Amino acid sequence: MSAAPAGLAARARAVGAEIAARHADDVDRNSRFPEEAFAALREQGLLGVMVPADLGGAGASLFEVAAACHALARGCSATGMIYAMHQIQVACLVNHGKAGWQRDLMSRIAAEQLLLGSATTEAETGGDIRNSVCAVRAEGDRFTLAKNASVISYGDQSDVILVTARRNPDAPSSDQVLVVVTRDDYRLEKTTRWDALGMRGTCSDGYRLEAAGVAGQILPLPYADLSAQTMLPVTHILWSSTWLGIAADAVSRARAFVRAEAKRKPGTTPSSALRLAEATAKLQQMKATILTAIRQYELACGSPELLTGLSFATAMGTLKVTSSELAREIVEAAMRTTGLAGYRNDTPYSMGRHLRDAHSAALMIGNDRIMSHTATQLLVQRDGSGPFE
Repeated sequence: MSAAPAGLAARARAVGAEIAARHADDVDRNSRFPEEAFAALREQGLLGVMVPADLGGAGASLFEVAAACHALARGCSATGMIYAMHQIQVACLVNHGKAGWQRDLMSRIAAEQLLLGSATTEAETGGDIRNSVCAVRAEGDRFTLAKNASVISYGDQSDVILVTARRNPDAPSSDQVLVVVTRDDYRLEKTTRWDALGMRGTCSDGYRLEAAGVAGQILPLPYADLSAQTMLPVTHILWSSTWLGIAADAVSRARAFVRAEAKRKPGTTPSSALRLAEATAKLQQMKATILTAIRQYELACGSPELLTGLSFATAMGTLKVTSSELAREIVEAAMRTTGLAGYRNDTPYSMGRHLRDAHSAALMIGNDRIMSHTATQLLVQRDGSGPFE
């Protein structure tokens, strides 16, 4: 079952508000997978919306999926983030999966509502996703690989995992490919458990992954190019949209608090309204930043030269850093609007979960690492010639 793009945002809003939000505190408290929300997303056919129509999907745009991430995160941060991470992997398949096996899998994603995860980090590399210790070992038309993954979010619930690995045992650590393995192809052994400050429902445990499959499961484009063209820009856009949802819900709670205060003292404007205005202004700034990035991506799509250019990479890296910092600032401003009512865990205005989840944003692909890489790029990047460069 696939949802029409025109109804995607509305369906996501319904799942976010009616189901994800109802279970969000329990998901957070018990660090558990938001199973109720994802049962509803499957029922609505929302896991396969990015799959092209000729393969049974809805051919949804990145803007539509970003809006869905935002809507889900307003109800439950973990639900929005898992949905974003799933759609990032689907985008990689849609943009770069051209072989028969890969196209057959996309049809299955739409028909069976399969959930996709990723294994891009390794314990040995300290979270550097652009280098791998594990390698693909080819044996005729088949391969094997073994990866000590420091994190595989919602690994126990995933039906498919996209795995980074060196092209072969003799390849340098940066010569990577992306390998697609289904539940029948791999075995997971849990090595660490996820007990974190925020984003607890993503269940980002560590695993040792062992997999085997056929050559058609290896995406042909080198991972460095695939990452530049799809993985990183889509990641930053959908993560940012998720953080926007967290921030938007915090502002909504702050607005409800100020309105309640105004009703108590008719004819006066509560002093807390000033903080609400500050939070709202930053929320609008964050939204505009994300919309600009989506437009940049849409304009660059179809041009590998633009997608792999330094200017585009700088823009996407800057999006991630800016939106992650703004999300935290907005939630903090919203909490200062509500005072103790937002600080407490037992009021309708509570923002403890929002604040903890927002703090994860700067750490997911660390902002310092991104800014250091951007600083290096700026040394060799030429001034742009376009009207807004």
